[in-house]
Amino acid sequence: MRKYLFLLFIGLAITMSSCRQDFVFENSKTGDLTFSKDTVYLDTVFTNIGSSTYTLKVYNKTNKDIKIPTIQFGKGLSSKYRMTVDGMTGEENNNHVFHNVELLAKDSLFIFIEVTSDVAAANPTDFLYTDQIRLGTETDYQKVELVTLIQDAYFLYPKRFSDGTTETLPIGSDEIYGFYLDPSDPINGNEYEWGNDKPYVVYGYAAVPNGKTLNINAGARVHFHADSGLIVGNGGSLKINGNYSTPGTLDNEVIMEGDRLEPDFSEVPGQWGTIWLTDGSTNNEINHLTLKNSTVGLLIDHNDGNFMTIKNTQIYNAANIGIYAKTAKITGENIVINSTGQYSLACTLGGSYEFKQCTFNNNWSSSSQLAVRIDNYFKKEDNTNEVFSLDQADFKNCIISGSNQVELLLFKDPSKAFNTSFSKCLIKFNSNAYSSFGEYNFLYDITNTEIKKNKKTDFLDVYNNKLVIGDASDANGFGDDLGISQDVTGAPRQVTGINVDVGAYQHITFPSN
Repeated sequence: MRKYLFLLFIGLAITMSSCRQDFVFENSKTGDLTFSKDTVYLDTVFTNIGSSTYTLKVYNKTNKDIKIPTIQFGKGLSSKYRMTVDGMTGEENNNHVFHNVELLAKDSLFIFIEVTSDVAAANPTDFLYTDQIRLGTETDYQKVELVTLIQDAYFLYPKRFSDGTTETLPIGSDEIYGFYLDPSDPINGNEYEWGNDKPYVVYGYAAVPNGKTLNINAGARVHFHADSGLIVGNGGSLKINGNYSTPGTLDNEVIMEGDRLEPDFSEVPGQWGTIWLTDGSTNNEINHLTLKNSTVGLLIDHNDGNFMTIKNTQIYNAANIGIYAKTAKITGENIVINSTGQYSLACTLGGSYEFKQCTFNNNWSSSSQLAVRIDNYFKKEDNTNEVFSLDQADFKNCIISGSNQVELLLFKDPSKAFNTSFSKCLIKFNSNAYSSFGEYNFLYDITNTEIKKNKKTDFLDVYNNKLVIGDASDANGFGDDLGISQDVTGAPRQVTGINVDVGAYQHITFPSN
């Protein structure tokens, strides 16, 4: 028994001697801490809209356990920044001040930082809002700089009523979160004229009612919040009046995208809804529009019988469809669409279409995406077709391509008109499965000089939406001169004899690596 007691005491002694005593934390001194960065740039945010969360890592690379007396902002409790430290929210849950934060030797902690500020708090000369995170005591501290660009904007959103409800828009038998534009808004002024003096940020769906026209002028920047967009109602009109830009800039382009300005969101699909031109909208014109990261880019729903025009327009990263036309009438030229979840261009339920010098490509990473779909019916619940006349679907000097083997599909009900034509087009169609379908005969006619099938497009960088073609493209000099003297960027189209390049771009020589 004495032997066992002796061994027990020996074990306890060894255990106690091998373990550390209670941690003794020394107050940190200048130089004890190192940081993952000396300045945290929180990118650009709109006034009074919260930023993303940014991360700062703090390291204790010394051999001693330290206690950081205080972690706080240089501007104290008045700072527009907020932070959490290793999940802690600070004293009194204010996300501004932390006392006696312990950090073991050779260990680290995370600080997560956000900001919400208005432009009035920023420096009036450069609109930068700055602060510091200070770690230490009032007089002996280390610091990390914080920098954010605050951008002012026109904010458009539904009214909130005294009973707590908000303005909505009637859509059939339903209502959606939205509002009618106001020609005499007390803050924004005339909401039917969007200029380029500062951006527009839209919450919900902004609606153009009967008899009104929304003019969006050259250089305008429009940002839509999640589940937001623009609706042009029966009898309403949309005029997007962009223009050619100075080379190397987008100064005169109208740009529509989401309201998250951080670089990580610059190419994320589905951040907002759509531009919906509803049944009966009239005299719509779109010129020099770049539209990014929507769910559906342009939803064109049976416009009133007048052809709408879409020129010099680029649509990228739509989660579903780039241009979704339903029994519509469209003339388009110099259109570029790429990287969409379903179709780059869908001409559905018949209609009438003419596209010249367009590039319809789809490099979405799936096996079911498609560049162009054309149909004249939809299948009802009783398994019968409701059929519409496709009066014309003419493609001249166009590229239809993508990452799949087949990038053009035609869905035809012969009980009504189904008129398609493809003149001087490059088409990706690497399949014999459709050779017995009459509507595809033009793709299998080896004497057809109007089509180049499965030829080289030679895009500059298709995965980054750079679809200008290079010297090696089979589109070079293949098209007819249609009298469209400039490409989508404003570069002059070079006419060789009677021929021009196919697609939305005049070809260039790519820079060498």
